[in-house]
Amino acid sequence: MADSLLTLSFLASPATEALAAREELIRIYGDVPAEEADVIVALGGDGFMLQTLHGTINSGKLVYGMNRGSVGFLMNDYRTDKLRERIENAVENVFRPLQMTTANFDGTNSSALAINEVSLFRQSYQAAKLRVEVDGVVRLEELICDGLMVATPAGSTAYNLSAHGPILPLDAPLLAMTPVSAYRPRRWRGALLPNKVTVDIHILEAEKRPVNAVADNNEVKSVLHVRIAQSEHMTARILSDPDRSWSDRILAEQFED
Repeated sequence: MADSLLTLSFLASPATEALAAREELIRIYGDVPAEEADVIVALGGDGFMLQTLHGTINSGKLVYGMNRGSVGFLMNDYRTDKLRERIENAVENVFRPLQMTTANFDGTNSSALAINEVSLFRQSYQAAKLRVEVDGVVRLEELICDGLMVATPAGSTAYNLSAHGPILPLDAPLLAMTPVSAYRPRRWRGALLPNKVTVDIHILEAEKRPVNAVADNNEVKSVLHVRIAQSEHMTARILSDPDRSWSDRILAEQFED
């Protein structure tokens, strides 16, 4: 695509710094509606990037992020010069989100997508009791914990890392299953799973020990059963600068304090 034909749509988080950056970039490059743009430029932090990616799943839209937030692991560095050239030279990464399907205590069912992770958390002072199946085989008959998550490579450096889960290279065909404060089995620290598996998590003693399930920022309260599997049909597309590739970022993250 010729540089002169590359149309951009600028989206910003509510943060003052992000909104100011959007105004500045629009003055330089112009702006078109997101549905008409070749590339959506997201200005903010990782949370806003996830929000933007969720909004563009299966649209075919490319998202290029620039950090105007705090962490910005998913974002490129913010600069106003030669933006179209940077986008032209950027590397495309395609994600398949996780599909979370839940059966709930009130008799309803819910479904949501997760680009980072699906997490389960105890709802009260009582620890959660979970039974974990992978492809129909019970792997943990009873896991007593504060929570449990299944993270994608893209999400492995987020909450998964804070819970001492492994960092996964972006192109690894793996998922990280990581407990939060596991009490029994006390020494279980999680597992690496092929990304094609289906994970079923059954909540034991659900009335006494209620559990919530979260797909990225979409929370479902009081679940009885959660099924997690990589979506076969949904994709999100994100661009990264060649000198700030995901592989380099993930490698650097493993050697930081």
